[in-house]
Amino acid sequence: MGFLSASTGLTRYRLPDEVGDEVLSDVQLRLKRFAFVDIDQSMEERSFGWVCFDDLLDAEWATAGPEKGPYLAFSLRLDTRRVPPAVFKKHWMIALRERMGQLAAEGKKFLSKDQKTELRDQVRQRLLMRSLPIPAVFDVVWSVRDNRVYLATTNTKVRTLFEELFAKTFEAEPEPLSPVVLGLELLGDAAEGRFTGFEGSMFVPVRKPVGEPFGESAS
Repeated sequence: MGFLSASTGLTRYRLPDEVGDEVLSDVQLRLKRFAFVDIDQSMEERSFGWVCFDDLLDAEWATAGPEKGPYLAFSLRLDTRRVPPAVFKKHWMIALRERMGQLAAEGKKFLSKDQKTELRDQVRQRLLMRSLPIPAVFDVVWSVRDNRVYLATTNTKVRTLFEELFAKTFEAEPEPLSPVVLGLELLGDAAEGRFTGFEGSMFVPVRKPVGEPFGESAS
């Protein structure tokens, strides 16, 4: 789900350090430097990179630039090629049975561990060639005025991928806006102890004696 959907989950970030004008004037070139590369015609299992906010197929920003008034908008595209475990198991069993039949014809009975590993890799590669990558797109909106960045997902793995790629692209590390970070922004660093100085407490449930009704004390 993206920002143009009726509803979406999102993660908010701030950029602790000011982003220089030399970076902001070079946004589109930086996005192209880390743009998405298609893997439909390869056997790669994963590919990720930036694409146009308006068109997930556009990694050249020919449809529209990333500038949207006081905002920058682009998307993180992640394509993943997967082989379902049940499918792999089926074809692995077929390949193993065929190979054991060949060994029997040669008067042999066993496959070595290395031979099994090689056969498994061959089966996996054949299945990867037959499977299409599954695309996923996560919108990004960057409010340049207040250095806020919004990512249209709360998925932990995607967030980590985004944070690393954003830092490489713009030489600025986005920091998730946790409640503590927001509180410190409002009250200042002097209030840090009020947010981080808590100690854990153990809560022990009170057990009623067997047979005693709840809400009444024992006489």
